[in-house]
Amino acid sequence: MRGLANRELTAELALDLSVAAAHVLADVGAFDGHRPKAVVARDGRASGEFLEAAVVAGLASAGVDVILLGVVPTPAVAYLTDALGADLGVMLSASHNAMPDNGIKFFARGGHKLDDAIEDAIEARMGEPWERPVGAAVGRVHSDAYAPQLYEKFLLSTLPHNLDGLTIVVDCANGASSFIAPELYASAGATVIAIHHTPDGNNINENCGSTHLEDLIAAVKEHGADAGIAHDGDADRCLAVDGLGNVVDGDHILAILAEGMRDAGKLANNTVVATVMANLGFKIAMRKAEITVVETGVGDRYVLEEMKANGYVLGGEQSGHVVMSEYATTGDGLLTALHLLARVAQTGTSLAELAARVEKLPQVLVNVKGVDKSRAETDPVVASAIAAAEAELGESGRVLLRQSGTEPVIRVMVEASSLEQAQRLTDELASVVLAQLAL
Repeated sequence: MRGLANRELTAELALDLSVAAAHVLADVGAFDGHRPKAVVARDGRASGEFLEAAVVAGLASAGVDVILLGVVPTPAVAYLTDALGADLGVMLSASHNAMPDNGIKFFARGGHKLDDAIEDAIEARMGEPWERPVGAAVGRVHSDAYAPQLYEKFLLSTLPHNLDGLTIVVDCANGASSFIAPELYASAGATVIAIHHTPDGNNINENCGSTHLEDLIAAVKEHGADAGIAHDGDADRCLAVDGLGNVVDGDHILAILAEGMRDAGKLANNTVVATVMANLGFKIAMRKAEITVVETGVGDRYVLEEMKANGYVLGGEQSGHVVMSEYATTGDGLLTALHLLARVAQTGTSLAELAARVEKLPQVLVNVKGVDKSRAETDPVVASAIAAAEAELGESGRVLLRQSGTEPVIRVMVEASSLEQAQRLTDELASVVLAQLAL
């Protein structure tokens, strides 16, 4: 759940939602002797303070003991839900969204994301009558300052090679990674320059982090660093910058990790999972490396579903959301960055050289608003325009037209051998879509 804090996402809603989640995820009252437990954390947003209080009140009133983790990354909540034997985990964050927004994300036992059926069950139980526990049966609340250190220790234990000799810049987006990322990379052996790592409640994601790489690029060049790492507000993903100041996005990162895992004999079925938005250059690079690419719809949940269904261990998105299921149940930006940097240190090859193996094709994306999304795949004129564009591109590019899952728009994307061709074809297709499907 995500929205404008204190307007759409209110304290009352957070409390009611937490009670319902406790009843579904914690088996409150299901059997004698079981005292349910939850871990709760947040990013640095000011609204997280009152929303955290509301979530804790809801859980404790439902008889759930609560462990407060403070400001930590979302993947830390997933890990600690499992490591501390909790029935559920709760993270208050709106990720890369602007500061006024906030969100509530739940994890089930083991640190797993919820499937649709469980989400529906929680929603159905909101506002229902229930018998409130009293006396010693109410939940207790305490903070665990050591728990985030368990997460850091776990991350370091996954490293195939230390980061000795590397100088890196990390942009924490004034978010949830601010208190752990600089220390983590230094503990792994790197010399670390941290920027945007002083959250004040209002500055999260403000012209910094993975959505604003300008400061990171400048800092990498200024310090002559080997690489830069940019996290988003809740640090469940990362982007990178090489020593020359070039952006290394999720496609590059996924390719570098895939080759490293293949060389180590850890890439299950010699396969990596990516979404349909992955650049054609990524797929060409993987084909040359004799690594199979399995495509899914856009969204990390679809990547994770494919990985679980077929036993794959690596998948991700262009946005830098990477899942390494040997170690984590969800995308983890710090884990991803550690293994990316370890590959640089282990091979003695610069990040620029490693990333250069993926030659990105120019990609243009246009969001067409004010159209009937339901007819996007059936309109014959649109289909004919797509076919004509694909015929012109041949094997040197591709066309992707899809309905947005989160916005009332149709996304038109074209990749081509030149930016001019990609822009022209995208504009032409967008015009056809608007003309044929306008509301």
